[in-house]
Amino acid sequence: MVKQAIEALQNGDKGWYSFFTENPAMTDDGNSVDFKSFFSNALGNEKFLSIDRVENDGKDIYGEFKAGKWGTFPVFFKFHKNTEGKFNRLDIGQSK
Repeated sequence: MVKQAIEALQNGDKGWYSFFTENPAMTDDGNSVDFKSFFSNALGNEKFLSIDRVENDGKDIYGEFKAGKWGTFPVFFKFHKNTEGKFNRLDIGQSK
């Protein structure tokens, strides 16, 4: 499911939201952010340039990311799934 979500992100596809609960928790470099507000700007403008590592049964993605006006840098996306199979939390940030 992470793979399909990342494909939607890469394509700027609004189907990205269908992989998540109505109001998922989200952090960016450890700070709480509003998921929908964040991706209303990021979706279609920001994406992975490469995926370098996948860990935690496919739920943690590491790679080089193009973050619009913020530039390009290594990041992690950590997906957390609820019992219904939807993502209820996403943690992102710069990786070392």
